Amino acid sequence: MLTCKKIAFFNHKGGVSKTTTVFNVGWMLASKGKKVIMVDADSQCNLTGMVMGFKGLDELDDNYNNIKDALSPAFESRPKLIEPVECFEIDEQSNLYLLPGNIKFAEYDITLGMSQTISDSLVTLQNLPGSINYLLDETAKRYDADYILIDMSPSLSSINQNLFMISDYFIIPTAPDYFSVMALDSLSDVLPKWYTQAIRLQKNEIIQDAEYKFPTKTPKFLGNVIQQFNVRSNQPTEGFRKWFKKINEYTNTKFIPSLNKKSMLLNDSCYNENYILAEISNFNSLITYAQEHNKPVFSLTQEDIKQSGAVWTSSKEKISSFKKLFSDLANSILRMTNEEC
Repeated sequence: MLTCKKIAFFNHKGGVSKTTTVFNVGWMLASKGKKVIMVDADSQCNLTGMVMGFKGLDELDDNYNNIKDALSPAFESRPKLIEPVECFEIDEQSNLYLLPGNIKFAEYDITLGMSQTISDSLVTLQNLPGSINYLLDETAKRYDADYILIDMSPSLSSINQNLFMISDYFIIPTAPDYFSVMALDSLSDVLPKWYTQAIRLQKNEIIQDAEYKFPTKTPKFLGNVIQQFNVRSNQPTEGFRKWFKKINEYTNTKFIPSLNKKSMLLNDSCYNENYILAEISNFNSLITYAQEHNKPVFSLTQEDIKQSGAVWTSSKEKISSFKKLFSDLANSILRMTNEEC
């Protein structure tokens, strides 16, 4: 049984509320008694800002522990082992931690890419492919974590390839639009290729002798999360419904068959018909209050949003609805990451 389960949240299409989903899911899992580490692996550092309250990039300096500095012993050939990160602890949710990002993390991408196509002449790079996995595992041990949620950047970078290959599970956040459909079409080719390259890397004798071992894993698909749409009478409006159908069509006819060829799926009984984990409508004005108070939308209080009367009643109903939605999503993740599923 896995001691700590890594879940990658990935789509190379941006603007699908990936970071917001990681934050809300992480908080909800923590509220259910799980110890969760959220990893900001996106150089935009939106998750770090969302949690720690930074107002601009000028505040993201080197005065806090972060993923780039933690990996520097491997990537900058420093004569010491990688050590677990002292994560940022979230006061209002004691089971939730953040491994902060760094806007310069992307600088490691080229070197990592070279190491993942390693040859006999590049033994000096042998420790890089397994270094991120080692860091996350050691940090998980430090906090006795149950889950690591990885917020990945919207790109097909070598760093993302590595993060995907070391994950146990993955979730694809999407939006009901043309570009998300095209992204699913693209990922149907990209993700199996990444897995094939990972198998080749795992068998490389140079990598097998590395200080930081590259794991032998098969990332398993948990499902799509569709978000950023308007509703009417508790249903997506007509303009969005057609894209729901397209996402479901591409998922069932191309994405799933492609993953199935590489054994990147759970048992059929784990999924619903359309492989959708959750449908999350627009947060509208609630998201601004959530960002202001560094908390998820479902934890907002009347004091946070300073409303009263009918306006507060309406907001309270929406907050309650989002709380149930994320609770159900977290329960699905807990069920699907149980080895009995």
